[in-house]
Amino acid sequence: MVLKVKDLVFAYSGVKILDRVSLELERSEVLGVIGPNGAGKSTLIRCMNRVLRPQSGKITLDGIDIRDMDRIDIARRMGYVPQASKNSFPATVFDTILMGRRPHGGWKSSSSDVKKALEVLKLVSLEDLAMRDFTELSGGQQQKVVLARALVQEAEVLLLDEPTSNLDIRQQLETMEIIRRLAKERGISALMAVHDLNLAARYADRIVMLKGGRVLDAGDPFSVLTAENIKAVYGVEAAVKEDDCRPYILPRGSVK
Repeated sequence: MVLKVKDLVFAYSGVKILDRVSLELERSEVLGVIGPNGAGKSTLIRCMNRVLRPQSGKITLDGIDIRDMDRIDIARRMGYVPQASKNSFPATVFDTILMGRRPHGGWKSSSSDVKKALEVLKLVSLEDLAMRDFTELSGGQQQKVVLARALVQEAEVLLLDEPTSNLDIRQQLETMEIIRRLAKERGISALMAVHDLNLAARYADRIVMLKGGRVLDAGDPFSVLTAENIKAVYGVEAAVKEDDCRPYILPRGSVK
């Protein structure tokens, strides 16, 4: 395995957000983390990236405890895409993406760094926006830029917190296709928190379902995305069908 989380506990002001969460992420795997608002998805990712410090539990990357790794080493090996970018300073789209190379060489960019940034710019179809100011972009455009910045790090693990939340349906599919293709072609492991159950069903190899900070179920999409689990976690009646060897969910309405 690449990344392993064991019995992770995190609390704010004594209130548990994560309660003994365990999961494993394999090489070349796309792992979807699902659950309602407040289930602990974002907190889990921020603990894995060492943005937050859990009260107990252990997170290892290729057998190394991330507490023994410095910030630069973590940035080289794990790319992080938050729900929303906090960039407030003026920078072009290209320069923002190029920042993703800094863990590999500091503040001075090499010709190789520039080449890799150009490749990723093309990969996510942002060439026409390359010289635009990042702060002038729409929320969806900014989200694609932040994804590109993580991709140019060439990290072996991608941690993605709602990577499609501000995107229209076409951009959602394009983004998920990119993530899945990179996982299969380049051996990248991707863990993504996802609200859209059908996107998780279509693109994730395995799914971890959280409820109240605990793992309710984990496994392949068919075993996790059942009508019973959806009712228990979301309070929604749903029919689960099959299309192209993947489940898809048809919500019927909230539980009375």
